[in-house]
This record gives sequence, C-alpha cells and structure tokens, in this order.
Amino acid sequence: MTDAFADRDETELAALVAAKLCHDFISPAGAVSQGLDLLEDPSAHDMRDDALALIRQSATRLLAVVDFARVAFGAASSAETFTGETLEKLVRDLTDGGRAALVWDVEPSSLPRASARVLLNLAYMTMGALPSGGEATVSARVDGDRLKIEGVAAGARARLKPEAAAGLAGRPLEEGLPGQWIQPHWLWLAVKRLDGTLEVQADEGRVRLAADLPV
Repeated sequence: MTDAFADRDETELAALVAAKLCHDFISPAGAVSQGLDLLEDPSAHDMRDDALALIRQSATRLLAVVDFARVAFGAASSAETFTGETLEKLVRDLTDGGRAALVWDVEPSSLPRASARVLLNLAYMTMGALPSGGEATVSARVDGDRLKIEGVAAGARARLKPEAAAGLAGRPLEEGLPGQWIQPHWLWLAVKRLDGTLEVQADEGRVRLAADLPV
C-alpha cells in the first residue's frame, strides 16, 4: 500500500481486506466442493445433474467475485483504464440474483484505474444499501475538470449499517463487524487518495453516495 493509506496500520488494513475477500470466496468455493462430493458419491448418481448445476453456478459466482475484487481492491494486472461496459459487467455479474435492480448511467467511455476503483466500490455499496430490494442508480459524468460519480439507492428499507456509515465517514471501527466496515472505508480511502470528496446522505427509503474526483 502507498503512503496515502498510512492513516491506519497497513498490516491491519491488509488483514481486513484479506478477511473480507475470504468471506466472499468461501461460500461459492464451498458449494463447488459440495458439488464435487456429490459427483464422487456412488449413492448419488441420480443427483448428477443437480451437482453439475451447483458446480457451474458456484464457479461462475466465484469468478465474478475474483474479477470484481481484482479491480475494486487490487491492481488488476497491467490494465490502466477500463471501459464503462467492462465496469458495468463486473457489477452486474457480482450482484446478479440479488433483490435490487441496477440502473447504469455512466457517460465516460473509459475510466483510469483509480477512478474505476472508486466507481466499483461505490456501486457495490449502493446495491448493498437495498437488502430488501429497490432500485440502485449508478451514474458518472465529467463536469469540467471534475468526475462526478453518484449512487442512489431507493427502496422501502434502503439503509446503511452503522459500520458502513463509519467507514464511509473515515472513522475507525468502534463496534460492529469489521467485514461490514472495511469496504466502505476502502472506498473512503480510494477517494481520499485522489484528493476527492465523498458525500453520504441516508434518509428513510433513500441512500445517496456521491464522489467528486479530479479528472
């Protein structure tokens, strides 16, 4: 990590990100293992099709998590820019099957890696603010020398967990689950690293996240 993240112990941040990723990986990886066990069970031949479907679905989910994490948390190999279509696919693949509907309204045809990282994490947080369903609108546009990224979650039970609110405000975690705090805090850090600002509004039935970054 660079000096831009030195406001917290680098080892602690790395450990929390690793724990977050392990949590995201374990469910689909475990399901693949269960499917393979079924295929090897001589008494479960009648469940072969179900086992193959489970393996296929879980492997697809695992790949989506890995592809998203490479950009949202990592360096994503040597890629310096990402097209809007690529970023939309990463978000849709990861959130497919959830209760919230995604409206994607990103105007720039491509974004540099650092801005793409902000967009992905902000989009994921917007979708995550709708545990009971609703509509998440993610938009991005260039306004002069600024890049405006916004996520609006609208739904009957749209909300931010206390841990997420603390992370988005740049506050340390005082109580609650570290796994619910690290990605919001990572978003705040990513915006800070670019000398941008992050605005958070949480009202009944509506959550708005807005990042203002230099182009």
